[in-house]
Amino acid sequence: MLTVTLYTRKDCKLCDEVKADLLELQPQYPHRLAEVDIDTDPALRANYGQIIPVIEVGPYSLKAPISRQKLQMTLGAASDRKNQLETLDDPVYKMQTEKGRNVTTGDRVSFWIAKRYLLVLNLFMFLYVGLPFLAPTLMKFGAEVPAQMIYRIYKPLCHQFGFRSFFLFGEQPFYPLAEAEVSGFKTFEEATGIANLDDPYSVTRFQARNYLGSDIVGYKVALCERDVAIYFALLAFGVLYGATGRRFKSLHWVAWILIGIGPIGLDGFSQLFSQFNWEWLNSLLPYRESTPYLRVFTGALFGFMTAWFAYPNIEESMSETRQYYIKKFAVNQVSE
Repeated sequence: MLTVTLYTRKDCKLCDEVKADLLELQPQYPHRLAEVDIDTDPALRANYGQIIPVIEVGPYSLKAPISRQKLQMTLGAASDRKNQLETLDDPVYKMQTEKGRNVTTGDRVSFWIAKRYLLVLNLFMFLYVGLPFLAPTLMKFGAEVPAQMIYRIYKPLCHQFGFRSFFLFGEQPFYPLAEAEVSGFKTFEEATGIANLDDPYSVTRFQARNYLGSDIVGYKVALCERDVAIYFALLAFGVLYGATGRRFKSLHWVAWILIGIGPIGLDGFSQLFSQFNWEWLNSLLPYRESTPYLRVFTGALFGFMTAWFAYPNIEESMSETRQYYIKKFAVNQVSE
C-alpha cells in the first residue's frame, strides 16, 4: 500500500479538496494518508506556507494547485515504481521502507534535541557564566567550601588571574595592573600587595591566580573578564535569536573573522607577545597590558559574532532534522 503525505493546515479549503480526491482514488490506488500540520514547526511553515497543499508519495511531489488528473498520474507512477521495486526484491528499498516506518527511542531523542537545542544551549551558557558569579557570592556569605569547588572546576578552563578578573562586594569591580594605565582605579598591586606582576615568568603570578579576595577588595569571579564577556554575549544572542523566532541569517564568515576574531586576536596576541622578554620582539612590539574595557568589548564582540555565525547554521541543520521526524512520526501513526 502506498503512503501519501499531505502537508496541510487548519481551514485550508484546497487541502480539503485534495483529501476528497484522494478518498475517491482510494479504490484504484490503495494508500495511507499521513497529514502534517505545517503550523507545528516554524521551518515547515516557512517552507510550505505559500504552496500548500503539498503531496509527497515516494519520490514524487505535487504542490498547489493540484488537479485530480495530476494526483491520479502521480499515484499511478508511485504505484508502478513500488510494484517494480517489490518485484525486484530490492534490499535497499526494503531497508528504507522499514526504517521509515519504525520509530525508535533514538528517533525520539534526536527529535527532542532538534526541537529544544536552543533552550539547552541557552541553559548551558546561563549556568556556565552564572556559576562563576555564584563563587564570590558564596565567599561573601561564608560558604567557602562550595565556593572553592567552583573555583577549582573553572581553574583548568581559565587563567583566573586576579588582575584580569571581576570582583564582587568590594571597593571596585576590577583591579587592573598599573601597566594597563586605567585611571581612577586602585591597581591590583595596591589592593593586594602582590608585586612584580608585569613579568609573565614571575612566581607572583601564581599568587595572583590563587588570590580569591577579601571583605575589602571583594571576591573574585571564577572566570576572567574576557571569558565572562564571551559567554554572556553567546547567551545574549541565544536569547535574542529565540525571542525573534530564529529569523537571523548566518553572519558571513568574512564578517565573523573581521569583526569577531580580528579585535580579540589583536588585543590578546599583542598583549601576549609584548610581554615576552625577547629584545628583538620588544623593539617591534612595546610592552602592553590590555584594559578591562578592551577585554570586555573584544570578548563580547567575539561571543556575539560567533553565535551569529554558528546558531543559524545549527538551526538550518536542526530544522531539516525536525521536518524529517515530523513526517516520519506522521507516517508511523497511519502505519500502525
